[in-house]
Amino acid sequence: MQFGVFTVGDVTVDPTTGREPTEHERIKAMVAIALKAEEVGLDVFATGEHHNPPFVPSSPTTMMGHIAARTERLLLSTATTLITTNDPVKIAEDYAMLQHLSDGRVDLMMGRGNTGPVYPWFGKDIRAGIPLAIENYDLLHRLWREDVVDWKGKYRTPLQSFTSTPRPLDGVPPFVWHGSIRSPEIAEQAAYYGDGFFANHIFWPKEHTQRMVGLYRQRYAHYGHGTADQAIVGLGGQVFMRRNSQDAVREFRPYFDNAPVYGHGPSLEEFTRETPLTVGSPQQVIDRTLGFREYVGDYQRQLFLMDHAGLPLKTVLEQLDLLGEEVVPVLRKEFAALRPAHVPEAPTHASLVAAAGGAKDSTVHAVDDVTGKAPEEATR
Repeated sequence: MQFGVFTVGDVTVDPTTGREPTEHERIKAMVAIALKAEEVGLDVFATGEHHNPPFVPSSPTTMMGHIAARTERLLLSTATTLITTNDPVKIAEDYAMLQHLSDGRVDLMMGRGNTGPVYPWFGKDIRAGIPLAIENYDLLHRLWREDVVDWKGKYRTPLQSFTSTPRPLDGVPPFVWHGSIRSPEIAEQAAYYGDGFFANHIFWPKEHTQRMVGLYRQRYAHYGHGTADQAIVGLGGQVFMRRNSQDAVREFRPYFDNAPVYGHGPSLEEFTRETPLTVGSPQQVIDRTLGFREYVGDYQRQLFLMDHAGLPLKTVLEQLDLLGEEVVPVLRKEFAALRPAHVPEAPTHASLVAAAGGAKDSTVHAVDDVTGKAPEEATR
């Protein structure tokens, strides 16, 4: 099972000091969090994609390429890649390039995002959100698996004899998760392709997550990819820890009360009771997280949101120390002991290459405009 952190990259005022970080400070803090994640033994760092204030991660591949150069084993992911407003051709090429630069330490999560105005900013109609997600991913899926693509759809210009470059590393595309909070169509899409399904698992009660994951598992089996319990599931989550639970609640309360996403609404106590948010001791986080398995089954990836709502970098790094030293080692052991042998582990580039029968050079050589032959053929 993979454990890690994800960030939405918000620039938020610290309610305890009144200070708001600059964009530069926030971007550098996200990099520091990724480096700390590897240092404390986590598996994954994932960044969101946003194109509006108060968020900074408008170019995930730039950030992930930088982090890849400064880490050795950390898996880099997105949370999420906007499949609706990004051009599938650009996604195919950007993430294949990142795959090469990181030696395969990359996967990505497709989603529609939660910012409605982003659609017209990129020339799209929000009313076509679901059809865009379906059509764009169909094209992306083909671009990574077919050397030459002829394609025609509704929402972009056709392609004729198009080759996306570079080709995926070792002939194996990055693994894809489809992330959704509320759309059963996305769970269906993930199941159809045999991809992973990632449930946000932050704002909604467990019954909602249980229904979404259950639908995905059922449809995964329907499409013949394996049994329902072999489907690839990831969960989000949100925690704040101190060794003493009362200290955690006292310290986190002003951040919760003023957070842009849920502040000035239900109380902290109500929110932790009705959603997976856990504020308390490391043992409380362990117990709560192990409980997720009771309603989603055995799953493959757990990511925690730990750096939002104006929390200062120093505090976030302290949280990562607790997560890496006291929480994740116990979770690894417990989840591994509970998982049946037939339930797969989280996909990695190495496991995908092995499943494909080994690595292959997927380079596509250019064809001479005059002879119509590849360079090596033209000399014969």
